Amino acid sequence: MRRLVSETEVRPRQLVLPMFVKEGLSEPAEISSMPGVLQHTRDSLRKAAVEAVQAGVGGIMLFGVPSERDAVGSAGTDPDGVLNASLGDLRAELGDTTVLMSDCCLDEFTDHGHCGVLAADGTVDNDATLQAYGELAVAQARAGAHVVGPSGMMDGQIAFIRNALDAAGFTDTGILAYAVKYASAFYGPFRDAVESQLAGDRKTYQQDPANAREAMREVALDLAEGADMVMVKPALLYLDVLRSVAEVSDVPVAAYQISGEYAMIEAAAANGWIDRERSILESLTSIRRAGADIVLTYWAVEAARWLDR
Repeated sequence: MRRLVSETEVRPRQLVLPMFVKEGLSEPAEISSMPGVLQHTRDSLRKAAVEAVQAGVGGIMLFGVPSERDAVGSAGTDPDGVLNASLGDLRAELGDTTVLMSDCCLDEFTDHGHCGVLAADGTVDNDATLQAYGELAVAQARAGAHVVGPSGMMDGQIAFIRNALDAAGFTDTGILAYAVKYASAFYGPFRDAVESQLAGDRKTYQQDPANAREAMREVALDLAEGADMVMVKPALLYLDVLRSVAEVSDVPVAAYQISGEYAMIEAAAANGWIDRERSILESLTSIRRAGADIVLTYWAVEAARWLDR
């Protein structure tokens, strides 16, 4: 009876697996604040990605961890850099069997950890950053990404990236806009995963957790600029915002179940306080119920296997 009348369904094809690849590793390394999640070598990344495809996940979102950083994040556009080289590995290995996404941002590559190029006074220079994002997007499309994911929350980034991709001949490369990204306290484990160099915070360009109307304005701007998909991040603490976005968006809506959400459930389950499998599936169902067509989650492979058994 429950199966017959269930209103919300979670399917493997709706799940995207975020993955990390680190330059210079000789073997995969577990991220201490994200039990079960690894920084991969290029070889282990290929093997894990094949397993994800076999499990039926809808896509992979790739983040790179370089061995060297500089003020402008030049490792991000290097065709031989860890992210672009790994995108090439995955495209060669997987072809079009899954949607290959890439993080189109500077924060992993800068020695200051911010998502953009800094001005002389230490603030993020929005317009200079747009130029860098255009170059990043083209480099990632050239390496094999089907979809680029600009996550830096710079004004005008979607239009600038669309124009850069089109000018370079990548008219079919999609853009997943991080349209609603809050200055959340729950990103800590992710920053461990990418070995972020950030000191301070990103409140000048990420959104205030108290604001919902602001989120809708950001979504409207990204849709007008040509986003192919829009995303809300984090997911669980912003289900109300996710519902509002889903009601107005005429493109698919994604939500990112972020590292802190993952870590909390894993920690509680490890202590025997909650049922791990039921909690994971309930959390994914809540995100889908709120309106997400796509869910980025570190449990994508495991959940896909549960859902198909």
